[in-house]
Amino acid sequence: MKILVTGGAGFIGSALVDRLIELGHSIVVIDNLTWGKVKHLHSKVKLYKADIKRRVLQEIISNEKITHVFHLAAQTDLQEFGTDPLTEAKNNVIGTLNLLECCWRSDVQKIIFSSTAAVYGNPETLPVGEDHLIQPQSFYGLSKYVCENYIHLYQKLYRLDYTIFRYPIVYGPRQDENSNGGVVANFLTKMIRNHSPVIFGDGTQSRDFVYVQDVVEANIQALYYGNNQILNISSNVEVTDQRLLEELNQILGMNILPLYEPGAREEIECFCLDNARARTILNWSPRYDLKSGLIETVNYYSNILDYK
Repeated sequence: MKILVTGGAGFIGSALVDRLIELGHSIVVIDNLTWGKVKHLHSKVKLYKADIKRRVLQEIISNEKITHVFHLAAQTDLQEFGTDPLTEAKNNVIGTLNLLECCWRSDVQKIIFSSTAAVYGNPETLPVGEDHLIQPQSFYGLSKYVCENYIHLYQKLYRLDYTIFRYPIVYGPRQDENSNGGVVANFLTKMIRNHSPVIFGDGTQSRDFVYVQDVVEANIQALYYGNNQILNISSNVEVTDQRLLEELNQILGMNILPLYEPGAREEIECFCLDNARARTILNWSPRYDLKSGLIETVNYYSNILDYK
């Protein structure tokens, strides 16, 4: 296999690249380095600093003889989506569409796409399964769902196989504290500085937190399984913001109290994804519970030399 990872210098992308290299695959990364960092890339990776919306993408995929694509490049800032949805839709939808065009024209065998639980919107039942009504409440969720539909149509028209993953809150080492879903990194940034993290609402809001290495392993399995499937990759556990803070305080040996602020308009009160289908189809299951994942994350943020 010759594998392309878009957004491969980012949080999830770089963790995936490390694992692919470990397994002996030849890896090419495309990243415009808006969020990604070169320092996170493995030395064996070939990096193209490029925008996936540009024509150069076709040349890269053809010349490198790419067979499989992990598509993680995206604009994920919900605040940006609220103020400039046109620009963000161009980054996600047009970028994905250009990538799909390049893939089928270059005989790529499969694309593995990182989507989001935000496509579901406010859940009617918990945990949320893949057949739940699609009703996004953010431009981010809407843009990802549009991408999912383009991917499905390209498979139907051009037989470009796919696996689509829908993630809840992914956390772990290398995550940017200001990124969408970066609540763990944000809490840790403040707590390590002995500052109070901000909880939006009363702390009872619950979310599904999945550790980045569990997400990586699901992506690896998709190289061999799950063709033309949409799958939730999750912990299948609801965790409140208050519990998250308590767990971090315990691991850090601290007793920091939060600041409370009103919740954002697009926030959903309770959310949890059903991962049963992924367990069956991918022969995958999450190996990290919340505590073990947080311990690894705390160790990373407590020890990196350039932590600011």
